[in-house]
Amino acid sequence: MRVIVRKERPHPGAQLWITDVDGHRATAFATNTARGQLADLELGHRRRARAEDRIRCAKDTGLRNLPLHDLGQNQIWCAIVALACELTTWMQLLAFTDTDGTTHQARRWEPKRRRLRLFSTAARLARTSRQVIVHHARNGAWTTLLHAGLARIRTLTAPG
Repeated sequence: MRVIVRKERPHPGAQLWITDVDGHRATAFATNTARGQLADLELGHRRRARAEDRIRCAKDTGLRNLPLHDLGQNQIWCAIVALACELTTWMQLLAFTDTDGTTHQARRWEPKRRRLRLFSTAARLARTSRQVIVHHARNGAWTTLLHAGLARIRTLTAPG
């Protein structure tokens, strides 16, 4: 078994720990892989961490418990949760990137915070000339961010 320790600079805005020395954080992982370069082992470890992060977000989205009684119904429930996770991931990637390439903090929000701030924004539905129009509250705390994200998605062109 090998333990691989790496000294890295924390990401911007990260809370420093008492064990951080000179502004660097030591991260470690253990592996029993006998062969492989250090970079390949670390890449596999980071990919696994990202997959576990997606699983945690899926559990927060609705995968934690299966609410229905039948196996087929629960399979549909899992497919809906997977679709919701994919849609919110793509929304994070596409809607919260500014034109200059910088990203907004909303990209890193957890599902619960995203639901609280963006998906539960107060709005009214208005119907006129066979169209449904959504009027968001003007003085909402996150309305400007929601409108900026929607405008960013509208400017995207279809691939192909």
